[in-house]
Amino acid sequence: MRRVVSVALWAVVVSGVLAYATSLVVPLWFQMQGERLLVVTSGSMAPRFVEGDVVVLRAVTDASELKPGLIVTFQPVGGTSLVTHRIVSLHSLPAMREADDGSGRMVPVLDAAGEPVEQPYIRTQGDANPEPDPDATPVERVRGVLLRVHHGWGDTLVWATSPVGRAVMLVPPLLALATLEVLSVLDARRRRTRSARRPADADRRVDALLLD
Repeated sequence: MRRVVSVALWAVVVSGVLAYATSLVVPLWFQMQGERLLVVTSGSMAPRFVEGDVVVLRAVTDASELKPGLIVTFQPVGGTSLVTHRIVSLHSLPAMREADDGSGRMVPVLDAAGEPVEQPYIRTQGDANPEPDPDATPVERVRGVLLRVHHGWGDTLVWATSPVGRAVMLVPPLLALATLEVLSVLDARRRRTRSARRPADADRRVDALLLD
């Protein structure tokens, strides 16, 4: 029984450590390839990919890489979340910035001569959306181009990187290691007790022989 318990506890330790290591190694492996994983949170690109899928992106190094038909991830002007949509057209428009008066309105960027500075923009649209996105996006806000899709990876990836997922992967192995240590201490104590009893038992047997 002691051996069965030890094997079961070591199985918990090994499985937990392997799961945790995998959750770290998989994103790191993609980063080493110059790629990035992004979990899809909407269905605007169905059926190409849907909520819960994971898209693999590569960074854009030059605006010339962008062409109509490519699927890109970008941060919309004035937004904080990332959007992954298809490029429908390319444009050269005046660069915009927020006004200095704190109103949040956008005003053109001017050069030294007071002329508007032209900047490349993309127009995008989700495959499942009937209309293009309302605003054009500066090329500099593009975060990556779609390489491939892993369907259904999203829930697992989000769970594995969450505090709950980390706890599920790490707490049982730690408890199993603690239990193994306690069992080891108890075994050592039991062996010492047996060793201490053996000389006394031997002395009693010798005394019994002498008396006989």
